[in-house]
Amino acid sequence: MRVIESQHDTLPCVRPPIDGGTTLITGASSGIGRELARQLAPRVKRLVLAARRKERLDELAEELQKLNRHLTIENVVCDVRDHVSLDDLIDAAGEVDVLVNNAGLGHSAFFEDAPWEKAAQQIETNVTAVLYLTRKLLPGMLARGRGGILNVSSGFGLQFFPGFATYVGTKHFITGFTESLRLEVGGRGIVVSQLCPGPVATEFEAVAAPMMRAPRFVEISVERCVEGALRGFEKNRAIIIPGFWINVTMALGALTPRWLLRLVYRPVARKMRLLAARTAK
Repeated sequence: MRVIESQHDTLPCVRPPIDGGTTLITGASSGIGRELARQLAPRVKRLVLAARRKERLDELAEELQKLNRHLTIENVVCDVRDHVSLDDLIDAAGEVDVLVNNAGLGHSAFFEDAPWEKAAQQIETNVTAVLYLTRKLLPGMLARGRGGILNVSSGFGLQFFPGFATYVGTKHFITGFTESLRLEVGGRGIVVSQLCPGPVATEFEAVAAPMMRAPRFVEISVERCVEGALRGFEKNRAIIIPGFWINVTMALGALTPRWLLRLVYRPVARKMRLLAARTAK
């Protein structure tokens, strides 16, 4: 598994305290969050799983208990868009060694056509909740001199694309926030990384962009995505991008001048607008 960055951005002497610790995962009921819980269950002492769908959390807890009968699981029904709900989650979690900000929301539409509620929900989920949980839990990690924060972002956090203006904006915020925070806590025993996956075979892709399915050869399984995420996180990488082809795409995008990318994406935007107009009829 490769990532687009040099080995100089890896700090192998600091590792996130996963084994035998407490990990909190938001958005744990499906997709990447659910698979993270599965792959961490044999290693951690305690998992705090947060999501809005109680039945899915309960089902997941039963599965995880079979993987590790000594595992303590705290299921917390939580809407990360609500600060009261987040405060309840923080109280239930107690001391957290690793925070995984995984809950995410996306929507595909031209900005003028998207309901304001959709835009606001993306900002509250993808940005505000990440900042709030990090701000509440980071001081404890710093006091203990160890901790880990993994922000699940997107390849769109490193690029731009028509039809996803709000979503792309939220993910660019997470990139800037994660990179800056990583520098701020450097040398204090805290690992801060962001996962920037491309297309992953989860229900998120189907809900956020049903008409924008990526080519099959680019898409990777959720299992492979999480394996790469944990491997990069434990190597203290700043940016983790699982999958060969998405790495190639991101590398080409990083090397391509923005004016040229705009020229490439302009006809794509026109085609998307035509498609949206036909769909609306």
